[in-house]
Amino acid sequence: MAITKTKFLEYTRCPRYPFLAKINQEILAKPMSYEEYQKEQEKVELKELLDAMFETDENGLLVDQTKKTDLKLQAMLPFYKQVEIEAGRIAKEKFGGKTIYHEETKKQVSFSFQYEDIPFLCYVDIYNETETEINIIEVKATTSKKYRELKSGYPKKWKHSIFKKIDNIYTLKEETKIDIEKEMPLENYQKEREKLKDRYALGGYVYDLAIQRFIIERSPLKTEKKINYFLAVLNDEYTFNGKYQNDLPIYEKDESGNELITFINLNQITAEMEPMIEKDAKQLLANLKNPKEQEVHLSTSCGYKKVNTCPFFSTVCGKNIPKTNSCLTYINNSFGFLKEDKTRIKGLDLINEGYLDLLDIPEKWITKENHKIQRECYKNHTVFLQKEKISAALDSLEYPIYHLDFETFPSPIPRFKGEHPYTQSPFEFSLHIEREPGVCDKIKDNVVFLAKTMQDERLELIKTLLANVDPNKGTLFAQNVAFEKGRLKELATIFEEYKEPLLALASRGFDLLWIVNNNKEFYEKKGFSKKEVETFNFYDERLSGSFSIKKTLPVFSNLSYKDLEIQNGTEALITYANYKKMTKEEFQKQTEALKKYCAQDTWAMVEILNSLRKMIQQMSKSRQKIRI
Repeated sequence: MAITKTKFLEYTRCPRYPFLAKINQEILAKPMSYEEYQKEQEKVELKELLDAMFETDENGLLVDQTKKTDLKLQAMLPFYKQVEIEAGRIAKEKFGGKTIYHEETKKQVSFSFQYEDIPFLCYVDIYNETETEINIIEVKATTSKKYRELKSGYPKKWKHSIFKKIDNIYTLKEETKIDIEKEMPLENYQKEREKLKDRYALGGYVYDLAIQRFIIERSPLKTEKKINYFLAVLNDEYTFNGKYQNDLPIYEKDESGNELITFINLNQITAEMEPMIEKDAKQLLANLKNPKEQEVHLSTSCGYKKVNTCPFFSTVCGKNIPKTNSCLTYINNSFGFLKEDKTRIKGLDLINEGYLDLLDIPEKWITKENHKIQRECYKNHTVFLQKEKISAALDSLEYPIYHLDFETFPSPIPRFKGEHPYTQSPFEFSLHIEREPGVCDKIKDNVVFLAKTMQDERLELIKTLLANVDPNKGTLFAQNVAFEKGRLKELATIFEEYKEPLLALASRGFDLLWIVNNNKEFYEKKGFSKKEVETFNFYDERLSGSFSIKKTLPVFSNLSYKDLEIQNGTEALITYANYKKMTKEEFQKQTEALKKYCAQDTWAMVEILNSLRKMIQQMSKSRQKIRI
């Protein structure tokens, strides 16, 4: 069995992993087929793609959201392969010489070497060789934004990136002629630079490339040429101009001269990571040859609530964490708790020290008002509600209320004119129109638009939406309304003839979360006290630290997503991605399922709003606690 990059990453998560994975000498001695490698690689590519598509999701992409759609997920692979092909094309134009790349892994250049009788193997996404240099290019379906935004500066002055982009290559400024100290303190530069080495955060793909370097430079490759190591990533500043040939998009440079793919030079960083990779490789072999059951501390390597969650986390290492109201459900708790000895403890370290339940946290550690509310609601089974704040929010709503929800497809490579990589391109919306308080029929007052193809149907979407709303009257209402407003503003930029009404509608946005959770600025303007604007408007122990629609809805309504064929946004976009693979019968069934799911999202807001109104009407005090 060859140690591939993927296995290297998996087996070095922690010393316990090889034992749990039942890796033994017999498995180590078994040769690895190309089919096994390809299957392994596809899983990695899908995880990378999903991670990039949902990296802005504040709750993280939970693995259980995609478990039921593993087969459907295969429809996402062509998008990843397209990134690789475009990266290969642009690399060939950029570097010249001989360039080898292919969407089939077996046709890529590979390197291997024997390390203590165990083969280490890697395939190179893009191998480029000129007369003087060899360029090893690893393609990742992420964007350049996270790298170029490694910034720092002096107080009250502009922040500067630690990278300099020269001829479509990002290079660390230490390797250019720029005087770093004119832009930022060297200490700050080094601090930002070190983030590239954190394999469980920003440096994950850098670590991946460093493993490749480790294998390549120990392989039988004999050359005196300089070997360079690059990441090829999507350029988030690139805008597609909408040109096609034979119905396929042509990704030429945009009007600003941006290429779709940009390169990040990581020669120096991967060289510095060599001792780290060597150490990890030695530990890996030791663990593989003598796997032991042992207790390990939970850490960032577990990938808790991430796409790359360790497969043994929920069933073994993290099985004792309560499914609801654990110590990790205290809201906005990134700094953790201050202990008696003045040290802070947070995240999975709480679990390591035996704090599992929400009430396990010592009461003296609880200093934030919202955390006290969470604790009291859970301990005493009460509901916290601020009547006056919620009433003020309800009174500020202008009718009709347009309950709006977009379903979008964040394609890695832009498909339509005006889009960037991962633009949240809308393909469906549901609109429930509430003309007076509580006056809204689930069927009659609902409009659903759903694209019938994967072609550009955004113009029809806009026309349908504007035909059913008055953009100069009423309230645009959504859960996380910033998302809906963002889509409207993007469409307004691309379709200038509809710019005025789209922006007018966006300007009327109001968020359900401002009523249920909070909005400090809104309530400050309404004249509420500092303490009032700092706390939730509502809390129920069933929320378990989350105000997502899936958690909020059961508190206010019997409406459920469990009976729907499509139950979350991930499944919705994957269903859309599978359009071309469906039979006529499947298409009919799945599009109906999409419509029902999207309509459920907007009707859920109608029901929650109605429940809040009724709850307020029953209250007689401004800060009443109701026992349930």
